[in-house]
Amino acid sequence: MFDYLAWIAILVCSYAMIAISLNIQSGGAGMINLGQVAFVGIGGYSVAIFSRAGLGVWVGLLAGAVIAAGAGYLLGRLGRTLGGVYWAIATLAVAELLRLIISNTDTVTGGMRGLGDVAPLWGELHGTANTLARLVMALAFLAVVVLAAVHLDRSQLGRWLRIIRENEPLAAALGIDVVSAKSRVLALSGAAAALAGGFHASDISFVGPDQLLPFQTFLALTMIVIGGLGRIAGAVVGAVVVEAIYDGTRYFHDFLGLASDQIAALRILLVGAILLGFLLLRPKGIVADQPRRVRV
Repeated sequence: MFDYLAWIAILVCSYAMIAISLNIQSGGAGMINLGQVAFVGIGGYSVAIFSRAGLGVWVGLLAGAVIAAGAGYLLGRLGRTLGGVYWAIATLAVAELLRLIISNTDTVTGGMRGLGDVAPLWGELHGTANTLARLVMALAFLAVVVLAAVHLDRSQLGRWLRIIRENEPLAAALGIDVVSAKSRVLALSGAAAALAGGFHASDISFVGPDQLLPFQTFLALTMIVIGGLGRIAGAVVGAVVVEAIYDGTRYFHDFLGLASDQIAALRILLVGAILLGFLLLRPKGIVADQPRRVRV
């Protein structure tokens, strides 16, 4: 039972990091990114490729964060003229393009097979010690991402992003460099998502293109909508709720008598029903964002 609960807690930490990274874009600057999973993939594949090359898993983790930050900043610059639904579609297209490239690059990424035997960040441990090390490492990574997001939220950049979210023309009129602000938050968000992807790849010792499907981004979006758009605590709460439903119901077939594919469909249906319920009855989420006085 302890191993199972620890597994759920580790997944919650991984998805909470992804949800926070997405929330500082969508909730902070009003940028709906449907391709956030691309940054997660950069982190996961960097850890796998660097560790297999003998350069060390920690070097791969750092390299993945740097590459994702650079890619995020570049994406913000290239998409400076896009907004609303056009930006959302562009990010989705970029993520799908990356997944297709990874799926067809056998020599480096393993193609559709993916890369296995990814070295763990915490060394070679066994039994309960390994489970505890994984859990502690997951909580430590989540703490780093939370602290970084809190610092961003309280910084001048965070205040600028809230103005951009509410009224972008007003932000530009106040002298805020909108493109630079969006590019910087994309870089920070990309690095945080890459850390989550690198940790997850190391935790399960595998990374593959199936982990980069758009559904993973939609799952993170569901978490921040349920938890509370624009709130760091809301992203964590949303991750707990959604993961408890999505992975906590994995073994319903033991007493419902349904096939595995039917259980998988039921899990997605439950998440969708809860999301719809929140959108109709509590659109601000569990942890509602409160108005704050903004100083420029």
